[in-house]
Amino acid sequence: MGLNMNEEEMIQGCFSRGEGGGFQIPMKLVVVGYALTSKKTKSFLQPKLEGLARNKGILFVAIDQNRPLSEQGPFDIVLHKLRGKEWRQILELLALSSTMNHDPISEVEASRFQQERNFHLPWAIYLIYSVDYRQTHPEVTVLDPPDAIQHVHNRQSMLQDVADLNLSDSYGKVGVPKQLVVKRDASSIPDAVTKAGLTLPLVAKPLVVDGSAKSHELSLAYDQYSLRKLEPPLVLQEFVNHGGVLFKVYIVGEAIKVVRRFSLPDVTKRELSKNAGVFRFPRVSCAAASADDADLDPCVGELPPRPLLERLARELRRRLGLRLFNLDIIREHGTRDRFYVIDINYFPVNVGNSEIIKAECYLYSNMAGYGKMPEYEHIFTDFLLSLAESNYKRRSGSNS
Repeated sequence: MGLNMNEEEMIQGCFSRGEGGGFQIPMKLVVVGYALTSKKTKSFLQPKLEGLARNKGILFVAIDQNRPLSEQGPFDIVLHKLRGKEWRQILELLALSSTMNHDPISEVEASRFQQERNFHLPWAIYLIYSVDYRQTHPEVTVLDPPDAIQHVHNRQSMLQDVADLNLSDSYGKVGVPKQLVVKRDASSIPDAVTKAGLTLPLVAKPLVVDGSAKSHELSLAYDQYSLRKLEPPLVLQEFVNHGGVLFKVYIVGEAIKVVRRFSLPDVTKRELSKNAGVFRFPRVSCAAASADDADLDPCVGELPPRPLLERLARELRRRLGLRLFNLDIIREHGTRDRFYVIDINYFPVNVGNSEIIKAECYLYSNMAGYGKMPEYEHIFTDFLLSLAESNYKRRSGSNS
């Protein structure tokens, strides 16, 4: 059992006009299977997006996790942001199929995959990857591979690719704040901070980003003594004065969109000497955090140079293996071309005015998703169409 009746009625064939307006290439409907929580579905799949997608020949279909994927679809693209071991196993095998040029995964290969990861494959896997998988299912693109997503769910590895890149050109320099990973024993933090040469104040972030509000709870520590009050495992990051504004850089394939968001105000040396303790960041709504319409000092509000962002995005797409993510970037106050990436989020999806998103929308690193990105409907649908067209051309080339 695949698409329902209404969905089947939409699959009547679409046509894309070639250059010059004459030649047309027949294209079937692009079916995007999505696996999102109900709140994220409501936020991301807004009526405007779904309507525009239908007009462009894109159909979004919810994936039922309780049924084998072989009984659903067929899908051209799988869009997901779910957690859970079994779901990740299925997506890992889908991604493995892609790396094997979409040949069927044999039972021997599935067994080796199972042994390497030391887990039990659910019965659905063997249905999906039967011998006739290639004949019964079209090429499926997974957005994005689970292994790549896991990389940015750990703050120890999240920013490593940015640090390794050490991007510097005539438009500016991009790095990461100096940071320290503490996995246990809070009493050892002051000595570890001194040994690492970190300068107060320090931003404390949970080590693992697991989608919960707690994993986005951020604190600011002003003095050495208060560091003992923190709860490992965590990452300590030097706070960089940045004029109270950060830039959220949304990346959708090759498209880039930047918005300004309010952030924590700068901390002066006098304030640092007068304050002590650990302070949790205040909570604000995502809408209130927007700084795009504010009357900002040009030295603070000027967007990072476009060529610099394009190069950064291109390099990180390649290094991270992701196509849907956003960067939180700050400019060091008092400079024009010194930037820091302070966070990376995979497929950012805000969930409206729920309590969860209020807990996540901190001033320093808020979690506004694609739904808050200007023109996201056009950008996202164009991305899906370009992805489907690339897959279509690749399949046509391999069959010719």
